[in-house]
Amino acid sequence: MQVHENFNLAIELLGTVAFAMSGSFAAMQKRLDPFGVLIIAFITSVGGGTVRDLLLDVPVFWMHDLIMCTVIFITCIFSMIFKSVEKKFQVTLFIFDSFGLGLFTIVGIQKGLNADLHPLICLTLGTITGCFGGIIRDILLNRIPLIFRKEIYATACIVGGSVFLLFISYTRLSYTFVQISTILLIVAIRTLAVKYHWQMPKFYGVEQNSEM
Repeated sequence: MQVHENFNLAIELLGTVAFAMSGSFAAMQKRLDPFGVLIIAFITSVGGGTVRDLLLDVPVFWMHDLIMCTVIFITCIFSMIFKSVEKKFQVTLFIFDSFGLGLFTIVGIQKGLNADLHPLICLTLGTITGCFGGIIRDILLNRIPLIFRKEIYATACIVGGSVFLLFISYTRLSYTFVQISTILLIVAIRTLAVKYHWQMPKFYGVEQNSEM
């Protein structure tokens, strides 16, 4: 049990680092000052988890654990130093955002399972945890959030989260193995979707007359 708890904490910390890096690079793309970069990194990291905890009516995780705040601060400082070496912001942003999506989706699902909620609600919490930080980040940076654009984003959470729930319910595979596998599956779906231009079906033409 202790091993599982330690691994779950590791997943949450890695997700926090990934989304803090994602937020930092997104903010630096917009040429925000260091304080702005820190704020965007913080919101990207805790946004989804905050919404999840409010829905679960439990104490918001980062308000009772300074470790997460410290990790975000250190990651943000590192990303600003790293920026002088790494020039491919878009690629770096995509990598960290994809891993953060996978890691936090699993964290959200597990929080729901721990609260003895229905698997569909757990899947919803996982999607919220994975996506909402990025939504708030993009809104603050005056961009259309990825989840509302043509890219496969929330769908990756839903598919990966569904596989996770099926595996832990109907197989005897190691819990840790299932966690790692489904995180990598979400990352793979995001990567392949961008590489091969997979999109959700559209229900409108290329041009529409918006006048009513």
